[in-house]
Amino acid sequence: MGTAAHKDLSVIERHPCFNIAAHRKFGRIHLPVAPKCNIQCRYCVRKFDCVNESRPGVASVVLGAEEAMERVRAVVERDGRLGVIGVAGPGDPLANPETLEVLGMVDAEFPEVTLCLSTNGLMLPEVIDDLKRLHRLTLTVTVNALQPETAAKIYRWAHYGGTTFHGLDAGRLMVERQWEGLRRADEAGIVVKINTVFVPEVNDAEIPLIAARAASLGVNVMNITPLIAQGEFAGMTPPAPKQIQAMRERCAPHLPLINHCRQCRSDACGLLGEDRDMETETVLAQVGEEYCDNV
Repeated sequence: MGTAAHKDLSVIERHPCFNIAAHRKFGRIHLPVAPKCNIQCRYCVRKFDCVNESRPGVASVVLGAEEAMERVRAVVERDGRLGVIGVAGPGDPLANPETLEVLGMVDAEFPEVTLCLSTNGLMLPEVIDDLKRLHRLTLTVTVNALQPETAAKIYRWAHYGGTTFHGLDAGRLMVERQWEGLRRADEAGIVVKINTVFVPEVNDAEIPLIAARAASLGVNVMNITPLIAQGEFAGMTPPAPKQIQAMRERCAPHLPLINHCRQCRSDACGLLGEDRDMETETVLAQVGEEYCDNV
């Protein structure tokens, strides 16, 4: 079994994505400093962003580390309800060196704020020592499969160690790296949430098994989100709310489940469900002005 019971769970007291009691009290900022991605999910399309296209994972602009810190300072100055500062994309944070750079800067300047890092897990095993040096860190890993054959249906390719893997090789790599990363994160005492995208007739049979194995590795909470039918999966029918609820009930014996996720953008800012994420592009010109005033 994992060591989840021995982790410092105070890091999630003000974390709206881990703690339902916090999601209407505390806001969060996702800093869009990570444009590169090392995998291609078959359901992922990150090419488009406009006022009529506000989907999870997209961002209006990519910021450098210093620009991101200006955004953080502006929001912190305006409102004390900021609970979490994180990096969630728009690519995979661990495929971008700017991620650890900006999290280190935030950690040094705002040590009281919880840090949040979301990743597909491919690069997770080798950065655990770097993550351990950050204070009040929480980690979210998207885990969609237990078996390589299932992972191959979800991931078109994965790039690792200078090689691009396809098909079953990509599926095998993703499964091995994700679960090894979760094991090492548990050993490091990091509070972890897994996100699992429910893809009907692809991974539905494995989701309860994912929950069981994650619990054995000390994962603290699970979030099951519905497929957004786009990319190669554009013709699929997403799971209905009743299906999502039934799946959560099947997984609940293994892990706490959250049901208030809003599948946020990579430049989200504010309380869950009350974002003003499209204003990211203007932050550098509006530091100190009305910006993200719902955080």
